[in-house]
Amino acid sequence: METKKYDFLIVGSGLYGATFNHFARKYGFSCIIVERRGHIGGNIYTPVVEGIPIHQYGAHIFHTDKKYIWDFVCNHCDMVPFINSPVAIYKNELYNLPFNMNTFSKLFNVVRPEEAEKKIKEEIKDANIVEPTNLEEQAISLVGKTIYQKLIKEYTEKQWGRDCSELDPSIIKRLPVRFSYDNNYFNDLYQGIPNGGYNQLIDSLIGDTEYILNTDYLSNKEYYDGLAKYVVYTGPIDEYFGFDEGRLEWRTVNFKTQRYTTKNYQGNAVVNYTSHDVPYTRTIEHKFFDRTGDGFNSDVTYISEEYSSEWTPGTEPYYPVNTDRNNEILKKYEAKAKSLSNVIFGGRLGTYKYFDMDDTIIKAMGDFDAFMIHYNGHYE
Repeated sequence: METKKYDFLIVGSGLYGATFNHFARKYGFSCIIVERRGHIGGNIYTPVVEGIPIHQYGAHIFHTDKKYIWDFVCNHCDMVPFINSPVAIYKNELYNLPFNMNTFSKLFNVVRPEEAEKKIKEEIKDANIVEPTNLEEQAISLVGKTIYQKLIKEYTEKQWGRDCSELDPSIIKRLPVRFSYDNNYFNDLYQGIPNGGYNQLIDSLIGDTEYILNTDYLSNKEYYDGLAKYVVYTGPIDEYFGFDEGRLEWRTVNFKTQRYTTKNYQGNAVVNYTSHDVPYTRTIEHKFFDRTGDGFNSDVTYISEEYSSEWTPGTEPYYPVNTDRNNEILKKYEAKAKSLSNVIFGGRLGTYKYFDMDDTIIKAMGDFDAFMIHYNGHYE
């Protein structure tokens, strides 16, 4: 009988795979990681260029309301407090995000919360939308036409490549509206970014686990499956099954990063561009994510423009597209996945669900717990 060399083959070295690896190694299991890209870390990979950590695959800000998750991350890296306070530009008009009194004072020429609330309620009442049938109606029923037209409509259409009247209302289940002068984008108590970028977090979670880069697991699946008793798969779930139930749709993001010889290009970490006359959805200035490093005071800066488009084979899948068609296809793949007793499907791609970073860690923890319960009933 063939003896497997490892307990776990982990496909993908992003936050889910790295977290699962950490717990597997902690409890004595042997692991090997296979990574398609030329680096570990998945989408939170942050190389340091001229002293500036570059969020190569888009801005990642860690936030959670769960102390045990915050403590877990802090045990693996030096977290620096960071409050995300993006701004939006609509045709050269600048507004604070999330929607708050700073936003409303400029939109409606009001200064008191009750004035802003009255204005928004009047617009919602005038729209008279009882049962929203699309994203446009949903947004207007939540915040009125003025906010929708300037800060939601065109930005969302750039992001999803469709008119808001064609998008499902469930995409916007709620919109944060604050009747206070608070520009903190997230409500979570714990917010920050690792000092020097996320690579130290990934390095700590992976530790001395062996990993292989630039390797496509599915191109030699039989060989890699033969290395380990169990597989933790974080690639696209439909690709694992050869697309035999159909291809799931994704949105992708392309990044154009430029170097500027100036200390300060846009004055903020994140700037959203909410009108169609600007082709990208937002720009990020990387040095503003880490004010503690030497790079923040350097005479150069790096700006990334983000362009959203339809996913095509060969490009990176980012955001699942929530449609009835995709949900029906996903159910079929989920049924196939459940029938495999030695494969765990995890992460954004492996489950066709978008996760914040704290939820990714929680899911990896939960999946490992479930494995251990199945493995030996319990563990301390």
